[in-house]
Amino acid sequence: MTWLLAFLGFAFLIILHEAGHFFAAKAVGMRVERFALFFPPLIAKRKRGETEYAIGSIPLGGYVKITGMNPAEDIPPEHAHRAYYRQPVWKRIVVIGAGPAVNIALAFAIMAGIFMARGPIEPPLVVGNVEANLPADGKLQNGDKVLAVDGNRLTGTYSEQLKQVTETVGKHKGDAVTFTVDRNGQTVTISGNTFLDNKQTPPRYRFGFGYDQEAMRTDLGPVASSGQALDEMWFVTSTTVSHIAQIFDSEKRKEIGSVVGGYETTRAAISIDWVTALYVLALISLSLGVINLFPFLPLDGGHIFWALAEKVRGKAIPFSVMERAGFIGFALVLMLFVIGLSNDIDRIQNGGFGLR
Repeated sequence: MTWLLAFLGFAFLIILHEAGHFFAAKAVGMRVERFALFFPPLIAKRKRGETEYAIGSIPLGGYVKITGMNPAEDIPPEHAHRAYYRQPVWKRIVVIGAGPAVNIALAFAIMAGIFMARGPIEPPLVVGNVEANLPADGKLQNGDKVLAVDGNRLTGTYSEQLKQVTETVGKHKGDAVTFTVDRNGQTVTISGNTFLDNKQTPPRYRFGFGYDQEAMRTDLGPVASSGQALDEMWFVTSTTVSHIAQIFDSEKRKEIGSVVGGYETTRAAISIDWVTALYVLALISLSLGVINLFPFLPLDGGHIFWALAEKVRGKAIPFSVMERAGFIGFALVLMLFVIGLSNDIDRIQNGGFGLR
């Protein structure tokens, strides 16, 4: 059942993304020929008015076909004035930007709703489960508040502090790490060797404890929950962009994923609880919006980039130039997909995506 719910979740994100393009195009007067969920060959279609609504057989995306998206397209004279490339730059940007905007807005709405319903996780980090027969056993205790690692005080948000602890522990590679904690109002310092946990994907050095997230939750109202959602979205966006920008760094490259990983993560999240599932769906929606804004064709950001270039230049950009740039963009997108797919296959073969 979880596979079906995950599939429906992905289909929902695709429909909303394409609906953003669709309704924006209709609103500014462009002619929409087809609104399709999934890619051809088509298995079902129905025409209403001037638009054909269809379902494809390859569930990897969707598309909206707007008259005149290709400047060389043969357009009937009666429709020429509504063609995409006959429209002002601002209309084209509105139509293209509407898809990613819907995904980003959806991510914000889901995250804000979750934070308002359950409250966000705030520092300090509170120790939860201490795993038996591992270095943390007998040293850390449930309820300890982590203040510093190796004498370096933790700062920033929950996610940032979690990252500081993970990175610091990982640097020891079997050597001793020191934790400073608040234990019932008393400052206590403990230390112990780290160990390589091969059950993690990829394997990493740990100390042997988890966190009590419920003890770190706070209640938020609508305004505060919205601010928390924006902070979380900025952290996820900056991390995503950073990883892709450092694609030639072997360690960062391992963290890139594909639609397969997104699907599997969503499916695993559904089996945990609805909050986790919604949060993962929000992350995927945000990533879909952000990545689509990258400034190279065939992504939405590529169309926006060339529309702005036309505005700056004062006249249309030759289609041959955009076509050559499109080949480069397609190669980059394909490379990201292959790397992400390879990473996801490796994760599946080595124990999954670590949600549990």
